[in-house]
This record gives sequence, C-alpha cells and structure tokens, in this order.
Amino acid sequence: MSVNTVIQNVKGRGVAVPGDDIDTDRIMPARYLRCVTFADIGQYTFQDERFDPQGKEKPHPFNDPKHRGASVLVTNKNFGCGSSREHAPQGILRWGIRAIVAESFAEIFAGNCTAIGLPTVTAQEADVRSLMAYVTDHPEGDVALDVEALTVSFGEKRISVEMRESSRALFLEGSWDSSATLLSAMDAVKEKARKLPYVQWGAQG
Repeated sequence: MSVNTVIQNVKGRGVAVPGDDIDTDRIMPARYLRCVTFADIGQYTFQDERFDPQGKEKPHPFNDPKHRGASVLVTNKNFGCGSSREHAPQGILRWGIRAIVAESFAEIFAGNCTAIGLPTVTAQEADVRSLMAYVTDHPEGDVALDVEALTVSFGEKRISVEMRESSRALFLEGSWDSSATLLSAMDAVKEKARKLPYVQWGAQG
C-alpha cells in the first residue's frame, strides 16, 4: 500500500459470517502470530473455524465456493474483540476482503483496519440482517460501499452506515497509511529530530 491511496468506494460480492463477539483468536489463531511478514497470512484466516485438527474442512462461509472471491464481509456485534493482534485484520485483508459491515466492532480492531486501508462500517441490526440475507441468497450480487455518502447498496436496497469521522477523512484524503505518510515526510522528520535535544543526547562528543 502507498500513500495517497484514496478509498472512496468498495464494490464486490459479499460473504456473511454471522455471530456476535467473534474475537481475534477465532479470526487468526495465536500460533500464526509468529510470522515474520504478513504476506502469506491470509490463508490462515478463520483457520480453526474452517478446519478440524486433522485438516478436514468444516462448513464455513469462507470455505463455500459460492463465496470465493468475495470482498465485503458482513457480520454482527463486537466483531474483532479480544486481543489487539494486528494479524487478524491483516489476515482478512490478505484473504481478499476490502470492507467489513457489522453491527459493531471492537475499537482497537477497527483502528487496526483503518491503518491498513480496510474500511469498517456499522449498520443497524435490521439492515445487517437484510444484507446478510442478500449475500447468502445472491452470492453473485454486488455490494457497494460509498465511504463519502456512508451508504451500502445491494440489490434494490440502500442502507445508511456509520464510520468514525476521523477514519472516513483518512480514507477520503488517502492518508490512512501512517507509515507511508511518515516516510514521505522523512526530510521534515529528520529536521525536527535534529532540533530535539533528547534525540541528540549522547550523539555528541
């Protein structure tokens, strides 16, 4: 990901993973936190929900061929609770999900999603139920998130959604990637550091 990547719209097929309090250990089991990079972590998303200890596939929406290639995840309350591991949103993103619609999110999880360019929006319970029914019954149908208008469209329906205004501004400005933003301002960072006595302490003499 690079700086100045504006994310105004996300459109793609949807996949519903129903349930409240789906925590980060269910999204990304702890044994996969030892990875050096996130490059291959997407394949382990919901690993213990999708496979038994012998590696046999379980019924799960992410295993269902009709949802292969889906890019909008729909779920219920308090999604991403538990530990603050950034591996959970990284796995979801690298699986191919580009936006998440839920009734609510754990705050740290939502912040970690914003930091990697993965919009998270909340909707009313009835609207989430309607969206889940749509993506289940119409796996080929598109779901469109408009970050600027804060709406999600599917079939003949359009619902209002919410997002923290600070996150919405970062997506619309293309400045959600804080690392890239910092690196792009490296000259200014060095100049500022040069003037800070506690940064220079011990460097002289």
